[in-house]
Amino acid sequence: MLKTDKITYYCKECLYPSSHPLGLLFDKNGVCSGCRVHKEKYKINWNLKKKAFSKLLLNYKKKNFYDCVVPISGGKDSFFILDLVVNTYKLNPLLVVFNRHFNSKLGIKNLELIRSIYGTDIFMYTINQDFYKFLIKTSLKKIGSIYWPYICGSTVLPVQVACRENIPLIIWGCHQGIDQVGMFSHFDNVEMSRRYRKEHDLLGLEPEDLKSYELGKYKDEIKMLYYPSDDEIQKKGIRGVYLNNYHFWDSFNQHRLLYKKNKYYINRVNNTYDYFNDIDCQIYNKLHDTIKFFKNGYSKITDHVCREIRLKRISREQGIQLVNFYEKKIKLNDDFFFKWLLLNKNKFYEYLKKFKSDLIYFDGKKIKLTNESKRKRNGHKTPNTSNRNINYIKFNAPKILDKSYDLLLQGNLSKR
Repeated sequence: MLKTDKITYYCKECLYPSSHPLGLLFDKNGVCSGCRVHKEKYKINWNLKKKAFSKLLLNYKKKNFYDCVVPISGGKDSFFILDLVVNTYKLNPLLVVFNRHFNSKLGIKNLELIRSIYGTDIFMYTINQDFYKFLIKTSLKKIGSIYWPYICGSTVLPVQVACRENIPLIIWGCHQGIDQVGMFSHFDNVEMSRRYRKEHDLLGLEPEDLKSYELGKYKDEIKMLYYPSDDEIQKKGIRGVYLNNYHFWDSFNQHRLLYKKNKYYINRVNNTYDYFNDIDCQIYNKLHDTIKFFKNGYSKITDHVCREIRLKRISREQGIQLVNFYEKKIKLNDDFFFKWLLLNKNKFYEYLKKFKSDLIYFDGKKIKLTNESKRKRNGHKTPNTSNRNINYIKFNAPKILDKSYDLLLQGNLSKR
């Protein structure tokens, strides 16, 4: 495998650039490590994997009132994870939710739906809003992220609860490092670690790294986000396992099946054709995704397209057309968020500009990939972008993926 350097590479099979924040390796054929590890999925005996997971669960089932801790949000894969945990493996989980302060109405409704469908206990934790705003501003200045406080809280709260309540097993959904960039093999059965959380989830910045002079009046509040010590985790036998090590992970198909079963809330978004993912947050598919594009040279539509290319539901050429269409909608602005944060728009740009990717052109208003970056990604080929073709992609892209999407294109998608 070849390491990447400052020159940007694009995978010959999917559309991920070498600027992916989790890190990509490319082989001599220009294929990224994410695509190579994905191909393992077709070689694995998943029935044996499921049996291994069932055997693992025997060590924790019926040992306490709660068999495990399961982090959820009301979006993403919450329903699929719970369907497996509760209905397939017959576990009694304690669900843990970290309040991000920007929950969407549909996300809140989905949490209530989860409570009524699965009959599970839910523990939700909310930190002081002023402190949360302080953390957003701090992480924006330090690492160019407005989502760091939520990632920080949502990845530490389940571990804290597991330690406090003596529930040694935490069940997570998909390990992003495996699924997107092939950081580990499915055969490694990698588990939760503080190191991965710091280096990748938190972009190298832990709450413990913030100095007293930076925290000011919040020097005590920050301790609520500290990770339990290695000694405590080891003493209580806390471990976190990922379901995508034991089940063939296909988030679109999982959503399709669980939506038919539970009729949970979904919603149209402007940055992608996928109406299932991340609808529980008001800023994820808006400003957060735009910042991701600004910093890394790709956005959520590329994540979704790469997933579908790897699963052989669309071609790379179709993926390029989808990405080109949705990237035109990207705008680096959110007046509602700036007002809530009490942050001047120009100040926001000042904080963020030092994190701009070389792949991006930004003149203060318009944000897009540079022409050179597009040529590299497209393989020096210009796809057909006539109005007729773009309209086809806009309204029929879901049909490329699955006919069941036809139903989702009719009427108000937020209605059950």
